[in-house]
Amino acid sequence: HVQLVESGGGSVRPGGSLKLSCAASGTNVNNVYVGWFCQSPGNEREAAAQYSYGGRIIYADSAKGSFTISRDKVKNTLYLQMDNLNPDDTATYYCVASWSYTIVPGCLSPKCYWGQGTQVTVS
Repeated sequence: HVQLVESGGGSVRPGGSLKLSCAASGTNVNNVYVGWFCQSPGNEREAAAQYSYGGRIIYADSAKGSFTISRDKVKNTLYLQMDNLNPDDTATYYCVASWSYTIVPGCLSPKCYWGQGTQVTVS
């Protein structure tokens, strides 16, 4: 059974930084496709950054240059370093693990597993 637990969210001023973590169990973050999605009130969940086929990293246009995704197979943890944050980055951030390199917001178990989310507020 795959479990993902996010941490590291919080409130920051514009221009500040946060580093999100997603601790995985039941699988290793290096053995599946993993990523970060975000959802703000009234909007659909959308991809922020993810590992795709062949280890290629894909960033949303809004995340390019300010977000960095990484993973540690020993700690079995996925990370999202968020720099130069602005109010538009305010959202709940979810990590996801999938057996398909095409991850869509509606993907559910057993194909995908989602964490509970961590809130990021920039104001």
